Amino acid sequence: MTELYKRISQEKAKEMFETSDKYIILDVRTKEEYKEGHIKDAINIPNEDIFDEDVLNEELDMPIYVYCRSGHRSLQASAKLALLGYTNIYEFGGINTWKYEIIK
Repeated sequence: MTELYKRISQEKAKEMFETSDKYIILDVRTKEEYKEGHIKDAINIPNEDIFDEDVLNEELDMPIYVYCRSGHRSLQASAKLALLGYTNIYEFGGINTWKYEIIK
């Protein structure tokens, strides 16, 4: 069976952000959590809203980097995105352990 998404370290995610310019960083926390601070350039679609419609309106093979607060919701959201047909999904845990810039 093909893996639905890839789990990568936060260091690897940061490195991938710096070596490409065509990707999505997806924060799947609540709107309130997102407003408290998020990774630069991240868009916010709460995990609960992933199935609501074509939420990303992007090409199915565009790289999508998914995170949440601690890593639990990002795993769920990554699996949901795969079920929607997205094929280039990278889950990298939670913002709680993100040691790089956070936008407030």
